[in-house]
Amino acid sequence: MEKIEGSVQSVIFASSDGRFCVFRLQPEQQNTSITATVNAPAPLIGQNVCVEGEWVSHPRFGQQFKACRITVSAPSSADGIERFLASGALDGIGPVMAKRIINKFGKDTLQIIENEPGRLCEIGGIGKKTLKKIIDSYNEQGELRDIMIWLEAHGVSSTYAGRVFDVYGSFAIELMENDPYRLASDIDGIGFLTADQVAGQLGIQKNDDNRITAGIDFSLQQIAGNGHCCVPEEMVVAKTAKLLNVDDENVRLRLKAEITANRLYTEYIGGEQLIYPDYLYFAEKQVAQKLLDLNNNADSLSLDSAAEITTKWEQSSNITLAQKQRESIDAVLQHGVFVLTGGPGTGKTTVIRGILAVLQHFGLQILLGAPTGRAAKRLTEATGQRAVTIHRLLEATGINYDDEAAFGKDSDEPLDADVIIIDEVSMVDIVLMQHFLNAVPTGCRIVLVGDVDQLPAVGPGAVLKDILRSQVIFSLKLDEIFRQAQESMIIHNAHAINAGRMPDCSSSKDFIFQEIENDELTAQEIVTLCKDKLPQNGYNSLIDVQVLSPMHRLPCGVSNLNKLLQAALNPATRDKKEYKTAVQSFRVGDKVMQTKNNYEKNVFNGDIGFIKEITAEKIVVKYAEADVDYQLAECNQLILAYAMSVHKSQGSEYKIVILPLTAGHFIMLQRNLLYTAVTRAKEKVIILGTKKALFTAVQNNRTQKRYTLLAERLAHKIT
Repeated sequence: MEKIEGSVQSVIFASSDGRFCVFRLQPEQQNTSITATVNAPAPLIGQNVCVEGEWVSHPRFGQQFKACRITVSAPSSADGIERFLASGALDGIGPVMAKRIINKFGKDTLQIIENEPGRLCEIGGIGKKTLKKIIDSYNEQGELRDIMIWLEAHGVSSTYAGRVFDVYGSFAIELMENDPYRLASDIDGIGFLTADQVAGQLGIQKNDDNRITAGIDFSLQQIAGNGHCCVPEEMVVAKTAKLLNVDDENVRLRLKAEITANRLYTEYIGGEQLIYPDYLYFAEKQVAQKLLDLNNNADSLSLDSAAEITTKWEQSSNITLAQKQRESIDAVLQHGVFVLTGGPGTGKTTVIRGILAVLQHFGLQILLGAPTGRAAKRLTEATGQRAVTIHRLLEATGINYDDEAAFGKDSDEPLDADVIIIDEVSMVDIVLMQHFLNAVPTGCRIVLVGDVDQLPAVGPGAVLKDILRSQVIFSLKLDEIFRQAQESMIIHNAHAINAGRMPDCSSSKDFIFQEIENDELTAQEIVTLCKDKLPQNGYNSLIDVQVLSPMHRLPCGVSNLNKLLQAALNPATRDKKEYKTAVQSFRVGDKVMQTKNNYEKNVFNGDIGFIKEITAEKIVVKYAEADVDYQLAECNQLILAYAMSVHKSQGSEYKIVILPLTAGHFIMLQRNLLYTAVTRAKEKVIILGTKKALFTAVQNNRTQKRYTLLAERLAHKIT
């Protein structure tokens, strides 16, 4: 194993979970820099590091040093210190100020800051306030060094030190020694196995109660990540015992103790005990109670005058409502909570417009919302009235001390509304529904609109399905496909797929299936469609076309298709600015997607934009509502979006959807996934792949069971 020491010149890529980074390293006494990779958070620019590992040859990026271990220390050379200061490591010092300081003090800079900080005032632009910022920040760096040493001594990369200090402050070492398992829950990038390794070094035994408790918590987190709100006791016991390599009985005893102490919660139903993490237990209970309260406390409105208003609206809009559509408008006036469902072409949007016309006649204050920005935009376009995301409706302000989203609107500061209409409710998980309902004032009407046959929410729960399953909240399903919609082969085939029938791919140019047996040829045909064939027919492939895929990997997965489509639609040129990471390159003009909620920037998971500018310091992305600046270290929040997963497309609509279905996608081929993908298209669907894959997707109606009890709570089967 080889060891290399040097200073960090730049960070090329840092994964959002802190588990991998790529950086340029200037080895000591060498003129040329090297590329190093390590499974750890990124070091700071200018820091001295020692990496241990071996040289490898990457098929695309060439020779790299693959480190299995990295240790970090303060920089010692003038150049290294300047890079360290210019990286923003100390408050009050940026690139220009760093150069001035180095020009004055050279390699003695850090000693000056530590022992004679007042001398910094000799530098133009540094006054008393800036000096205090620098001193305070440098003192934190001293505490950081202690944390770094502690982490390295316990087998954890010292590059986590900054995150540890941000969370724990000056009490970091004391907290880590008393409860190392907190690292897994509190520090982004440190997993349970790493925390367990630290605990072992601190002398915590295999069957220690704290270890088993932490293992139970981690197992429940993983289970919730699969969409469950609660799970059978034996599933928790088996998963935890396997994780910790301990006996089932030890886990069972600890689980009982946690339940007795009210740190975990349970329900008995169907002869088995279901275990909840506390936050999901209370979320589910609160959602059920608030829905029932709202349903029973809305003021009554006159149906007679509503019928007259509806008729006048029909005449002015040149629309004739079907019976169920009229019943839906009446239902909003009769019920505090009303659920409207239906597939494409059944007139849900028409009903929403009718509801708005009637409710506005009564002088009611109405708010419109949807889970994603794209779904909100569609609702705005369909109704002519402003709709926003649920997060913006709730005035999301950031992350609170419990590491949860904080909202400006809640029970103490409720929304100012008489009626709130939420579209695409199938995408809403139990926690977001809890926050939303918490901000709904007593007496306000709620209208929930969605398509229950689409993919469920990514987060825990099955809110829409459970509300319908309870049969407590009044709902109507629109099932009549209107004449204009019947002419659309997309809508016809969507309903066929939902009924388990193969789509008609030969009667219309709007719904096409191209049979290609080879995955690589399928990927190449997708590129040809986007680069040549569709543009020749007047379509803009960046705006009008969206490539969807069931999976991220394989030749027809999201990752590879993005690389191919970027090369074809936005190739590199000499004068086009570019920023490269270890896994992808960003270029001016690229179509990109935000991958996590960023409350400070006011952009959210799933927002789509285009790269407008790339400089040495930042990338500027143009979104529909505003331009957003990303520092280069923040670019792990962005991914290319020429292709995206079907899950990420929910709530959106595109003129053309291109969907590969290949044998390699077998594990993900399900009816609701195919149905969701097809219903994203307005004008044309192009499916490429094998007939067997298409048949598998249509026939596979088995969806993963989600353990939730919202329906039972609504129906008072449990309290």
